[in-house]
Amino acid sequence: MFFYLFFISFQGKCSEDMEKENATLLTEFVLTGLTHQSEWNILLFLVFLVIYLVTIVGNLGLIALIWNDPHLHIPMYLFLGSLAFVDAWISSTVTPNMLVNFLPKSQVISLSECMIQLFSFGFGATTECFLLAAMAYDRYLAICKPLLYPVIMSNVLCIRLLVLSFVGGFLHALIHDVLIFRLTFCNSNIIHHFYCDIIPLFIISCTDPSINFLMLFILSGSIQVFSIVSVINSYTFVLITILKKNSVTGIRKAFSTCGAHLLSVSLYYGPLLFMYMRPASAETEDQDMMDSLFYTVIIPLLNPIIYSLRNKQVIDSLSTMLKKI
Repeated sequence: MFFYLFFISFQGKCSEDMEKENATLLTEFVLTGLTHQSEWNILLFLVFLVIYLVTIVGNLGLIALIWNDPHLHIPMYLFLGSLAFVDAWISSTVTPNMLVNFLPKSQVISLSECMIQLFSFGFGATTECFLLAAMAYDRYLAICKPLLYPVIMSNVLCIRLLVLSFVGGFLHALIHDVLIFRLTFCNSNIIHHFYCDIIPLFIISCTDPSINFLMLFILSGSIQVFSIVSVINSYTFVLITILKKNSVTGIRKAFSTCGAHLLSVSLYYGPLLFMYMRPASAETEDQDMMDSLFYTVIIPLLNPIIYSLRNKQVIDSLSTMLKKI
């Protein structure tokens, strides 16, 4: 695994002698950003500004649509609205700061700002993992146990799953943020990334980050395994149930209700598996930034489009709202 390889690579990174020799601790960092070629800054600023505005309008618009339509006040759309909120959260955590970094001499970020961004991103990313697992379970019940679905997946259970997802995301992010404070930064303040991510911070730490790597491996690895196994298990049963249907109409309806979620899950976990199972090396820094860009910018942009275009009820609700305007 990615985290294990990093853990081994950096286990003996800094000695206690280095900590004693460097009395000056750094409280500011410089983000290198996406590119070192300043001539691209204006174009990239405009591109990501448009992407961010579309992302926020799309996700908040989807939330407003679900909120205003009583027909959408069911677990499936409560999960979808929560996912839209998390996508808007992640995008707002990373993109505005990235836009500022395209401006001249604006790449500096304080330690406190870095910790806030790290916590905010960890909270959003972890919560999204739990939400995708909960949404997969919801589709499993709806398709495999349609008669029991209203009884099992009540609004009470839905709210509990949502609360657990957000609380789990909060606690996971909090643990890693607290552990960061055991590290010291005294040599380099250059973060080779476009936002404060946890691995680049470990790399420039003067304190041995072995404990941090171990906790990251245990906690993040467990969450990823749990969510991926939950999604695969749920959709395996969904696929078996769909293939058993004799009605073409029933098969189409089943695929239409879970097709958007399947696409969203594939976009999220496909690159995730590639990123964290590839051997770690210094040459992978640029590729890691591209993978991070996909998670923090592209997926929050695509999710509301995917769910809107592939969901007839959402389209109908949007048409009704537009007619009233």
